[in-house]
Amino acid sequence: MTVTTLDPGTALVVVDLQKGVTGLPTAHPAAEIVARSAELAEAFRAKGLPVVLVRVTSGAPGRTEGPARRLPPQADWAELVPELGRRDDDIVVTKHTWGAFHGTDLDLQLRRRGVTQVVVTGIATTKGVESTARAAHEHGYHVTVVTDAVTDGDADAHRHAVEKIFPALGETGTTEAVLKLLG
Repeated sequence: MTVTTLDPGTALVVVDLQKGVTGLPTAHPAAEIVARSAELAEAFRAKGLPVVLVRVTSGAPGRTEGPARRLPPQADWAELVPELGRRDDDIVVTKHTWGAFHGTDLDLQLRRRGVTQVVVTGIATTKGVESTARAAHEHGYHVTVVTDAVTDGDADAHRHAVEKIFPALGETGTTEAVLKLLG
């Protein structure tokens, strides 16, 4: 369903727009995803709405851990890209799995602020973004995914998530459509 409304208690959740992730090959240019997410972050901040910046610092421990799943050892891999314009009142969530809810205080941070809806952007569509959107739906939040502010390393998987998965979880829309709703 196309995005129709934003709750008064809406937060922007930006997933894994960090130096290591934005440097990986993606179906759509990462710079465009970063620029759109940064534009949305500024608009949310201007309206006094929460901005959540999510970053991943390691892979999930246990039996799923293996050489192909370990993150690169670059020193700045987990640093959020500066284009996001991080502010002191932004919520920063550090995760160790694909989704931003599992093993973090994200749900608590959102509920404390009266958030009922999340607008999600980021990389990778089929991992961090989809896992976060699914968990948000399961936690009872209204979910909106900004379809031109997400990308993946696999174009077909990205398209499947945008066309089939996200509409089942809530609403989808473009950066322009969300900005219009913000007024």
